Amino acid sequence: MNTDPSSPLLLFDSGVGGLSVLAEIRRLMPDAPVIYAADTAALPYGEKTEEQIAARVPALLGRLVERYRPRLITIACNTASTIALPAVREALDLPIVGTVPAIKPAAALTRAGAIGLLGTAATIRQAYVDNLEHEFAQGKQLIRYAAPALVAAAEAKLRGETPDPAIFAEAAQGLRDRAGNHEIDTVVLACTHFPLVEAELGHALGQNVQFVHGAAGIARRVAHLTKGQEFLRKSPDSALFTGKEEDVDDLLPALRQYGIDHIDRI
Repeated sequence: MNTDPSSPLLLFDSGVGGLSVLAEIRRLMPDAPVIYAADTAALPYGEKTEEQIAARVPALLGRLVERYRPRLITIACNTASTIALPAVREALDLPIVGTVPAIKPAAALTRAGAIGLLGTAATIRQAYVDNLEHEFAQGKQLIRYAAPALVAAAEAKLRGETPDPAIFAEAAQGLRDRAGNHEIDTVVLACTHFPLVEAELGHALGQNVQFVHGAAGIARRVAHLTKGQEFLRKSPDSALFTGKEEDVDDLLPALRQYGIDHIDRI
């Protein structure tokens, strides 16, 4: 495959959660040109219907591929991946890397046998998650809890705001209530936004709880699929947003910490 060295990696999310994946990709592939695309006009995906996401994501990614000619797309969003990944792969003729809840590594790590899963409402109800549980977590307890407020908390933190600690306390208590007598020692962060507030969640859940998410594994997969390809960054890496201008400009200071120096609108 002959790839233009300046052809970017395209990372896609509903908001800034995919930055947790970008950080790992930067670590493994510092020379790779990147375009980060966030569908902030439709944020949060976790509150949308499956039909809305299945229609919106392939169409939006199709437009981005036509305009930016990426060498690979990473859907850095659990909700979009668990719902729309097959349709995107069918529609687009380039490598697509998805994001799925890290249930397999969590099942290997837990000692108590009880795994918490924090995600959006749309993610935790998917049959895809049922299948992962059946395949990798048999004999374990998988306790699912929808924590949509964590998405807004992560977005606020990236804007330099201090999220309300009650948001994290509520998520922790929600898991404990669903766990009943089971002691959760491992929690899957099944939304790419959630690692951005891992410290706050750790404070709420306690030091005996370990967190698992898929960012490092996604980065390794991207590196494998582009192994041997040449990278040439001809212009600064940029972020694209579907939201209104006033909704995203205050994110630029945080984006610069991830190597993104420019914002455009889709």
